[in-house]
Amino acid sequence: MLDAINATILIGASLVVLSVVTSLVSQRIGAPLLLVFLAVGLLAGEDGILGIDFDSAESAYFIGSLALAIILFDSGFHTPFKSYRQAAGPALTLATAGVILTAGGVGAAAHFLFDLPWIESLILGAIVASTDAAAVFFLLRVGGLNLRERVRSTLEIESGANDPMAIFLTATLVELAAARSDGSIAFNVSFIATFISQIGLGAVLGAVGGVAISALLNRLRGIDAGLFPIAGLAAALVVFSVTGLVGGSGFLAAYVAGLVAGNRRIAFAHRIKRFQIGMTWLAQIGMFLTLGLLATPSEFGGAILPAIALALILIFLARPVAVWLCLAPFNFKWREILFVGWVGLRGAVSILLAILPGLGGVAGDDIFFNIVFVMVIASLLVQGWTIGVSARLLNMNAPYEPGLVDRLELELPGKAELELIGYRIHPESAVAKGQRVPRWARPSIIIRDDRALSVHKAGRLAADDRVYLFATASQADILDTIYARPAETDDMRRLSDFFIDGAAKISDLRAFYGLDQFEDEINASVAELFEKAFGGDADLGDRLTFPQMDLIVTALDDKGGVLKAGLILDPVKRVRENFSDRAAAYIRNKLLALHYKFRRGHSP
Repeated sequence: MLDAINATILIGASLVVLSVVTSLVSQRIGAPLLLVFLAVGLLAGEDGILGIDFDSAESAYFIGSLALAIILFDSGFHTPFKSYRQAAGPALTLATAGVILTAGGVGAAAHFLFDLPWIESLILGAIVASTDAAAVFFLLRVGGLNLRERVRSTLEIESGANDPMAIFLTATLVELAAARSDGSIAFNVSFIATFISQIGLGAVLGAVGGVAISALLNRLRGIDAGLFPIAGLAAALVVFSVTGLVGGSGFLAAYVAGLVAGNRRIAFAHRIKRFQIGMTWLAQIGMFLTLGLLATPSEFGGAILPAIALALILIFLARPVAVWLCLAPFNFKWREILFVGWVGLRGAVSILLAILPGLGGVAGDDIFFNIVFVMVIASLLVQGWTIGVSARLLNMNAPYEPGLVDRLELELPGKAELELIGYRIHPESAVAKGQRVPRWARPSIIIRDDRALSVHKAGRLAADDRVYLFATASQADILDTIYARPAETDDMRRLSDFFIDGAAKISDLRAFYGLDQFEDEINASVAELFEKAFGGDADLGDRLTFPQMDLIVTALDDKGGVLKAGLILDPVKRVRENFSDRAAAYIRNKLLALHYKFRRGHSP
């Protein structure tokens, strides 16, 4: 018994290690990495070198469903809401109408190629109708493609959102084929009601689950660092399973939960992201290995050539036509439509769905699995191997844009919040043009020509230097204006809420704005406050940060003294200020300005 357990663990772990090691070879020759994982499973399977006899469709479906839930949650977690603002309409049209059109086109071709009844043909079409989230996200995020934003957002949203539609279509058609229903009106009404119920429950429970996950994690910020991301992923699987139990789409719920949670502020979100990267890789490897083990190539037989023909119809006809019909109303260019049509990779999800007919009692279930397996291999070979080339030929690569490289929240004791922020200096930025960097914004490390330099040894900062510095979240906007964007003369003014004279007294600031700080400097002016903090050498952009406000030098006089300062009230919460709060602050600022005009002998 123990020997069998140890042998199973040995084989499983060895296959995972082999998959990781062979990924290095695949990257050098340009092979799709997910195809490598599938190939490792085939080589270890019944017809392979190890001859492992694995034929449990139920176990394979369980492993695949669990892995897919993890992948979809992670894909949603990494998708910003801005992607939906750019591409929600076309992407969701592809994820719904596009799946139906593709299923119909492939189903019609399968009817004539394999002489299958119409219901079985449509099942085959539904199985391969959706793009594979794992394959697409791998190519876009790990494969080094830097696509134009609208195209990239469309592909990411479609690949994450179309799986529930394909799963629903496949499951419904399998149920119909098993019962040999005649497709009556009653069935159609039931079909629509079930669809609305699954999609609606999946979306609603996913959104509620995403809010709950973020709230839970924020309350658990004091637990051990190792438990924090585990709690997040486990909560996502709870949302997935509960939604499925009440009749909703658990896969859609997992994706939506990740989308909502990932776009909310979560303490130590980087812990979750790093953990999920590893878990998503493990899920993809496990899913492809399992499905590769389940396949028996010697049984493919006469289905290979018709399956290849059906794959070519899917790649060159059904998918492109469906994409064109869905994207044409959204004013996509022909190059964009052609590229989106080409990035229609099929992968583990299609093989996973090919198990459903057998589990549902449909006769001749092996033919579905064998045909789909061949089609997936053809898709990964033809499309996966040429994505980079097609992106270059169709001019889909986004132009190089320097800017924000990374933001990493640091784990500090108590409630202290600090981030390590990295930039690639924009060629037209103020820094690249030789302007002085404010003290608080000076980098800690500069990467130039793949060498790490200190700020003292790097000399003058130049375009394309990578700089890393420590800052608070409230300082990120100003850092963007310094390093990541073309220089503008009024950058500091645009970031400030109001402006005050350098001669303004601290005592008046306290009175007008209700501040409870500056007790030791109550008789000093704003200019004197900066002079004391910076040793009489304040410069444009220099900043003083306090709990309730920030002060930024926006203008200097001829002698280098602070002439004007920008004032940001409660910078951390400024995005949440309502109109009445800002109006009251505006009135206070105007009163302060009038106060100084009277003091200097001006008429109001």
